[in-house]
Order: sequence, then structure tokens, then C-alpha cells
Amino acid sequence: MWIPSKLVRPDRQNHRIIRPRILAILKQAQQAKLVLFRTPAGYGKTTMVLEWLDNEPHVGWFNIDPSDNDSYRFTNYLIQALNQALDGQCENSQTLAQHHQYTSLHALFTMLLGELTAISHHTYLVLDDYHHIHNEDIHDAMRFFLKHLPTTITLVLTSRSVPPLGTANLRVREQLVEIDHQQLAFDNDETARFMAKRTGKLLDDVTVKHLRQYVEGWPSALQLIAMQSHPESSDWDPNTTPPDHTHLWEYLIEEVFSQLDPDTQIFLMQCSIVEDFNAEMACIITGNDDALRRLEQLSRLGLFIWPVRTVSSAANRRLFSHYESGHWFRFHNLFAEFLTHQRQSRLPDQEAQLHSLAAQAWLNQNNANLALHHASLGHNMALQVDILLTHGWTLFNQGALEALDIAIDSLDDEALYSHPSLCLMQAWLAQSQHRYEEVASLLDYADQQMALRKIAPSTREQAEFNALKAQVAINQNQPNEALELAEQALSFLDNTTYQSRIVATSVVGEVNHVLGDLSRALSMMQQTEKLARQYQIYPQALWAMLQQSEILLAQGYAQAAYEVQDNAFQFIKEHHLQQLPLHEFLLRIRGQLLWCWNQLEESETNALLGLEVLGEGMRSKHLHCYSLLAIIAISRGEIDKASRYISEIQQRINTSTFHVDWTAHASAALILYWQVSGDTDAVEQWLANTSNPKEARNHFTQLQWRNIVRANMIIGQEKLALQGLNFLIKEATTYQLVTDLNRAQVLQAYLYEHQNQHDKADKCMQRALKLSSQTGMVGNYLLGGELILPVVKRVANQTALSDAEKFRAKNIIKAIESVQNSRSVHFDEEFIKKLTTSTHAPELIRTSPLTSREWQVLGLIYSGLSNEQIAQELDVAGTTIKTHIRNLYQKLNIANRKEAIATAEHWLNMLGY
Repeated sequence: MWIPSKLVRPDRQNHRIIRPRILAILKQAQQAKLVLFRTPAGYGKTTMVLEWLDNEPHVGWFNIDPSDNDSYRFTNYLIQALNQALDGQCENSQTLAQHHQYTSLHALFTMLLGELTAISHHTYLVLDDYHHIHNEDIHDAMRFFLKHLPTTITLVLTSRSVPPLGTANLRVREQLVEIDHQQLAFDNDETARFMAKRTGKLLDDVTVKHLRQYVEGWPSALQLIAMQSHPESSDWDPNTTPPDHTHLWEYLIEEVFSQLDPDTQIFLMQCSIVEDFNAEMACIITGNDDALRRLEQLSRLGLFIWPVRTVSSAANRRLFSHYESGHWFRFHNLFAEFLTHQRQSRLPDQEAQLHSLAAQAWLNQNNANLALHHASLGHNMALQVDILLTHGWTLFNQGALEALDIAIDSLDDEALYSHPSLCLMQAWLAQSQHRYEEVASLLDYADQQMALRKIAPSTREQAEFNALKAQVAINQNQPNEALELAEQALSFLDNTTYQSRIVATSVVGEVNHVLGDLSRALSMMQQTEKLARQYQIYPQALWAMLQQSEILLAQGYAQAAYEVQDNAFQFIKEHHLQQLPLHEFLLRIRGQLLWCWNQLEESETNALLGLEVLGEGMRSKHLHCYSLLAIIAISRGEIDKASRYISEIQQRINTSTFHVDWTAHASAALILYWQVSGDTDAVEQWLANTSNPKEARNHFTQLQWRNIVRANMIIGQEKLALQGLNFLIKEATTYQLVTDLNRAQVLQAYLYEHQNQHDKADKCMQRALKLSSQTGMVGNYLLGGELILPVVKRVANQTALSDAEKFRAKNIIKAIESVQNSRSVHFDEEFIKKLTTSTHAPELIRTSPLTSREWQVLGLIYSGLSNEQIAQELDVAGTTIKTHIRNLYQKLNIANRKEAIATAEHWLNMLGY
């Protein structure tokens, strides 16, 4: 008795979506003998075939189930499906099949193929769910059938596994069109359209991307998520409403897991202890010596096991270089979650052991990072300690700070304080992550705990502690103590203890930097870099490069400092150090140098990137970047934006303790902001509470003294300001701090101009401009604004200046006037917000808002600048400005410059500006 429904196309889903990218691949299907849709369960194979063949008139359909492994049943259904597509043109073959009047399947298919040669129109025969067929006789007959199939027939198979039908030969002969899980997986656009149809809600791009990545484009998982949504509820959010794992687990058990034998189920659950694995690892974890054959077989069967050939991120590429060779696998994200759930519920007693085995497996792959991770998860403290002692410093130098932090924090006191090397590593982790305030207390506590346990560091280990204590001392602005500790360390450390020797050498260089011996400091930092590169201590090499950049800038060699920074960026890229906090240090000092050169946009970009590197986990260390961002905003006249950065600065200063370098930069931003906002009370309070360094031998004590000078100028204490300036200039001259001398002379010219002592102001400006030809400084002139401009203009054409210095003066004049032009119009963020939220705001502004650049262009038009001047002001091409102007004219429904000026003036008047 034949079942009619087995020869009927399944019903099409109500919420299907059109998928042009796959239909485009299938356009070549008529030239193929076989079209194979091969994916695991739930990827929409059948749905896609239905969509593709929807308008084809000659389609035969055979819905296969496990009972069709009988040759008699299979051939009868297959020929009946063909006859339905061909209006009964294969009656003889059907009669022979029904009465079993054939000697072999080959003989029957020979008769069938003979009848098919008369077919003139193209026909498709669909065998749905062919993976149910395990009968080798059927496979053999189908290979014969495919080989001799006429060009008017295309066989279409859907299957979870690779059918043994000679597909490799067909692929070589270009007679196969194959659609796999990667193609059938939904992309972002398809995910968005599917969810909109299914839930009635449009998801934003970020949510769509997150959702697609989570399910890896698996349509069935998206269907389950959509089933949980409530279209009538406006607050439904897939980010906070993850898939109902109960339904997902039920689906995977029914469709996949229950069809596996118990041994295979256990094998998969055990492998799921790791995210990525190869056969060697699977052997160790499962105890199965035949793991490679088994994994490849399971992958061919469509069990959500994907081969891994590459890794995406640069950091992982370094850690997983072994992917380049060997057979590596991973599970689909959701299948991995399912297997983990099954493992933890069915094999809970194996969890710790499996993690320990995974740790050993990763050690065999030379990946101590992941080995340490699994040892921690398995609570195998002895293995953790062994990995840390053997591989810890290698991981440290590779930048795996977070993994080391987690591992060391999970150790008990006995395990940690019985090993001086681990105590030292714990303190170095804090140091390397800018947690300077913790380092001294960690070292003190380690000394106490080791003494309690009668653990005495060896001479070498004590010297290593001294090297780090020297670093702590320099962080605490105690250069003499730092130098003594560093020299003690160097006297006891031989060349084999290169890590601490490098640190001690670096500290000696930093001490000389702090004490104002820049030449000696530069030499020591160059030596540090050389040693660190030689021994592949990459963080220390990077630190030495950054110190060299700061020293060179202090000496007035700004271009040389810039080039060292370029080398450091390349070094970070080569050694995958992007996530080290030192990367933020580099971005920040590059931003400071760019601000000095008046390249404000690039400076701002670097500061913002610095915040990204640190992330939310190091919020207190954002202080430097926010200080730079505030000064950039003040330089531009964007006071409302500056005020937000100032709030961030004050929040951090009030909740943390910082090195004088950090507080000096933060104070500079605060004082400049108070100056432009007229808050003299805040300036007076700062002066009353701040410290006055006894010396100004380095760039940060110089900056602190400039802060004091500027603060005294703001509150009218000009005598004290002049005394401070004279001290600054003397110290800068003595210690050859050329860039700081340049800054002090600009500030002195400002003070003299404010006192109407024009001759003295001019002489200071002449000296400043001579130095600026070397330093390239512009930023500090901008802070003088209206008072500095006339001084620069007076001396710009004096014979005392060289042509290069006159050119520099003209550039500074242009930069100051540019800032003044931008400040003359109030089209800042505060104004735009007021305008767009005003009840009198034009409807055009609400429905078609201007971009920030278009607002900027409108403000410059209102200031009276020509297109060419606007292009120069914004440092873009004239054609770009024309495009901005055309766009804003269109959005505001105006025709010309005159109307633009009138519109801007109307808005300013409307809001009381």
C-alpha cells in the first residue's frame, strides 16, 4: 500500500523569506546532474528547495523516511515521483517496479533511463531527506542512475550527511551544485527580514548582528527565538530574551542526539569541554584512540561539527598558530551549549577530570594560556601552580594578563605564598595593568606571608623583588630610592635572569629621566629596548620605546619622538599587543604630540582609541585620555563638550590616587576650563590645595608649575606668576627641557602682553618662535587666544626672525584665527540641542536633521567664510565642502548663501544668542 503524502511537496511556511543570493547560485542548476542541499537539521533545506522550484511545472517529489531503505519501496516511490512530474511517461518502468519484474536495480534503472531519453522539457526529481538511506544496494543503483542521467533531468537531494553517490567526481566535472550550511545560514539582512515577518518588529542593526552571530545564522534557532517574542509587546528585546533552551534542547534531542548510540553521545559530550579541538586532544580527553576517524565521520553525518582552519582575531592567531596544520574542529555555538548542558547533567562527576584532561591536551598543543584556563575551571590547583611556574612568564610577555590574573586569584594562600615567583608575578600583573596603588601593598603582604611560612626568597629572587620595588618607587616619585633598589638588583642578577635585569635597567633610565639627565636616560632606555627585544620581553621593549619618545619630545626632537611612536605602533601590531594598557599609553602620547602640532582631529581619535583599549574595566585609568579630550575641546571652543570631559576628570580625581604626571595633566585641563568659564573660585581653591614641586627637572613637574603660573594669572597674582615663570625657564634651561622651555616662553609672552609690556612680550615671542621651528608647537599658542595673536602678528615680519620662523608665525596666526572664527558662532552641541528640542524648532530640522559636519559648515557660512576658506578651515577638499553645502541647502529648503545666513541668524535670535 503506497502512502500518497510521500509524493507530495510539503506545505510552505507562512513566514518564509525570499533569498535572492541562494536563488542566484541555483540559476546554473539546469546544467547540473545533481543539486545537493547538505546541512545539519534545521537549516531550511526543504524550504529552500520549495522556494526555488515553486514555479517549475515538472517536479517530482519523494519524502524519504527510514522505512525507505527497502530497495523495493525506494524504487517504486522514486519512479512514481518521476511519473507525476512527467505525466506518466515512465509507465513501463513503474509496472516492472510494482510487480518486482526485474533482475536487479541496475536493470530496472536501465529501463527507466531509456524512457527518460524521450523527455524534451527539463524536469527536477527531489529526494528529500536522503540521509535516511543506508542501503548500499540503493546507493550503488543511484550512482548508476546519476552517471547515465539525461541532460533534461536534474536530481535534487536534501541530506544531513554526504551521500555516497560519487559527488567528488561530479564536482570535478562541474555537474554538481552544492548548497551547504554556510550558504543556507541566514545573513544579517535575512535575519532582520525573518524576525520582522515573524514578530512584526524591526530590530536595529546591532541587535540583528548580535542575534545572527549567536545562532550562527541557524534558521531553526531563529524560529525558536521568534516563537518566544510577543509582537504586541513593544519592550521585547532578543538581547535580554535568549532562546528558550528547553525547546532548543528538545529539538536537538529529537532530531539529532537521540539518533546516536550511547558511546557517540558520551564522546561528543566529553569533547565539548573545549571550544576547539583536534584528534590528538580528543584522544586525551575521551580516551578514544580512534578520535580522528570518528570526528570526520560525525562531521560528514551533519552533526554541527565544523572544521576549523583559521582564527579571526590577531591575538588568537598568535595563540592558535597550530590551526595552520592538522585537523581542527569546533561545534556550532548552540550545539556546544547543548552538549555542555547534557555533559553537566549526565556526567557531573567527570567535570573536574575533563577540565584537567583538557588542560593537559592544551599543554601538548603548546598553548599554556588555555591549559591554565581549564586547570582553573577544574580546580586543579597543583596543575595551575605547575603551569604558572613553567609557563607563567612566557604568558606574561605575550600579554595574557587577564588569564594570569584569574589563575593567580583562584589560588589559595598556601599555593601562592609558597612560591616567591608567583608572588612576584601577581605584583607584576598589577603593575602592568596600571594598578600602581596595589603593587606596594601586594609586595608587603607577600613578604609577611612568606615570612610566616618561613619561605625565604633566594638571592636571585630577592633581587627580582628589588627590581619591581624600584619600579614602585619611581611610580611613587621617589627616584633616589628607586635608583638604589635598581642598582642592588643589577648587582645580584646574572644574565640568565634577563626579565628583572631589563626592568632594573629601565628603572635606572627612568630615574635619570625624572632627575633631568635626559641624555643618560635616553641611552638607558635604548639599552632596555635592545635587551627586551633580544629576550622577547615585549611589554618592556614597548615601555622603553614609549619612554624614549617622551625623552626625545622633552629634548625638543618632536619629529624623532613621532618616528619612535610609529615604530612602537608597528611593534604592537607585529607582536599582537593591542590589548595591553601600554597601547593606551602610546595612543595618548601620540595624541598629546598631535595636539601640540594642532592636528586636533587626529589627536582626538587617538584619545578615544585609548579609552577603548582600557575599556570599562579600567575606568580610573581613563584620566589621561579625558584630560587630553578636554583640552582639545577647549582648544576648539567646544565648551559644552569640554564640560562633560571635565566631569569625568573630576569624578576620577575624587575617587582615586594618581602619579603627579597624571594629576598635572588633569589639572591643566581643569584650570583651562575654569579660565574660559570664569570660575575663579575653583582656581583659588585648586591653588590652595595643590603642591608646589621643589624642582622642575622633568616634563610633569614643569607642567605642574605651568598650572600654578596660569592659575596665579587667572586670579590676578601676576607677581607670583612671573616668579614661577622665571623659575620654570631657569630649570628648563638647566636640564635642557627644550619643549617645556618653548611652552614657558609662550606663557611668559602672554603674561607680558596682559601687563601691556609689549616689548618684553615680543622678545619672549621671538624666542618661542625660534624654538617652535624645532618642536613644531602650535597648541600652546592657541591657549593664549586673543592676547597671543597680536604678539605673534607684531613679530611675524621682524628681521630678527628667519624665513622658517616667519613661516611658522604665519601658520600660528592662521591657526589662532581659525579657532576664533569657529568660536564666533554658537553652533555648538548645546545650541543644536536647544534648537532641536525647542517648541519653535522648524519641522525641517526635526524630520531631516543636519549632520555635525553640516552644522559646522553652516556656522562658518554665517561667520562670512568663503567655500575656499571653509575648506582650508576644515582641511578638506573644496568639492567636499560643496557637497556639504548642497546637502544642508536641500535639508533646510533654501537656495543660496544669503538665505543660509538669514536662517542661521533667525535661529540665534530665537534662542536669545
